[in-house]
Amino acid sequence: MNVRNRNGCLVVAAVAGAVATLAALRARAPRLLIEETESPHGFETTTERFEAAVEAAGWQILTVHDLQAKLDRHGYDVERTTVYEICAPEHASRILSGDAERLVSPMMPCRVSIYEHGDGHTSLARMNTGLVAALFGGVIRRTIGDASAESEAMIEATLDPHADPQAAVDR
Repeated sequence: MNVRNRNGCLVVAAVAGAVATLAALRARAPRLLIEETESPHGFETTTERFEAAVEAAGWQILTVHDLQAKLDRHGYDVERTTVYEICAPEHASRILSGDAERLVSPMMPCRVSIYEHGDGHTSLARMNTGLVAALFGGVIRRTIGDASAESEAMIEATLDPHADPQAAVDR
């Protein structure tokens, strides 16, 4: 094989490898950024348990968006979907106190969506804040990392049929 053919093969292989990598990333990226977990409970029980877990962890529910009701008023029929905006003032103050840290304020407050699938199953979805935290350093990484661990503990308490969601979640 001459040098020209070998170089051509290398270029083709590099382009094919890059295309395959981009295709794999595109297919996986949504699942990397958003985490979805199926609940063993129905919609009402899941929302009740989540609210209890948030309260037990010392976090606050700032807003509850009933998207089904909001869209119904506009003539759209969708499955039950409730989005919770939750906040731990301790974490929020660490982010909002510094000029450099306010960069991530568009991600505040934390959001968790509880929704019902067409087949009746219920799921929880949230941003993969652990992954996001890994992209930053310093106060942002520590704060988002702490908030991520605490919110995941609340979700685990919500989903675990043997756990008492009203029991305090370690902070």
